[in-house]
Amino acid sequence: MRTEKEKMIAGELYFSADPELIADRKEARIRMSQINEEADGRMRSVLLAETFGASDGKPYLEPNVRFDYGYNIFVGKNFYANFDCTFLDVCPIEFGDNCMLGPGCQVLTPTHPLHPVKRNSGLEGGKPIKIGDNAWFGGNVTILPGVTLGDNVVVAAGAVVTKSFGDNVVLGGNPARIIKTIDLDDRQADQSEASADPLAKPRKKIDEIDKELTRLLEARMTAVSDVVRIKKEQDISVLDTSRETAVIDGIRNQVQNKAYEDAIATVFADIMKRSREFQADQLKK
Repeated sequence: MRTEKEKMIAGELYFSADPELIADRKEARIRMSQINEEADGRMRSVLLAETFGASDGKPYLEPNVRFDYGYNIFVGKNFYANFDCTFLDVCPIEFGDNCMLGPGCQVLTPTHPLHPVKRNSGLEGGKPIKIGDNAWFGGNVTILPGVTLGDNVVVAAGAVVTKSFGDNVVLGGNPARIIKTIDLDDRQADQSEASADPLAKPRKKIDEIDKELTRLLEARMTAVSDVVRIKKEQDISVLDTSRETAVIDGIRNQVQNKAYEDAIATVFADIMKRSREFQADQLKK
């Protein structure tokens, strides 16, 4: 049988009042006190390297740093965090190389059951967080449970990142969204694209948007699978004409540039058609 600690790290529901976890948190607080009271930055890096699950090089964090356990934090080379950053590491928190965090950032893996009875019972959960190389977070950025970010991601100050994003993007807002894509060499890229292929730059932007659309469509199909399960249990028909009409009307109302309205509505109609076909196929099984 798995221990509560093993369940916690695996992202399963667990009891935080488990004696082993209580002892681990007590040890973590002793280590935090030592780290935050250490005035010598080099010695503080040594203490952090001993506390974290792994660190490639010497992590540098300004005091006061806060964490639940410490051993679920994994950082790459040249990791830096400014004052008052918090890492709630009931599940693994992983950073790649050359990551920089502004003051007051929060990286939060814990979750709690939505149902009040289960939540009040003391059960808790968590979802791991993974950040790629060359991340830069502005001040007071919050990363929520289960988020994965690719390489070269910049997150604007105050942003709340609720979902995962790929490489080479600037995120901002609450909830965070893509506000800019990053060319690793803007000037060279602009010159080469202009001279070689005038379509290269807009096509690159389309490629980035397609990546995000693929992620969202996969998430939509996961929700469709939940619909299939309920329809199987309750013997409900696949086709719901009123629902589909309402969805398409809603999509049309959301389109701001009306020149795109028919094209976008047609795309969504095809998405719903493919969804029906998937549902019908699954209901046969």
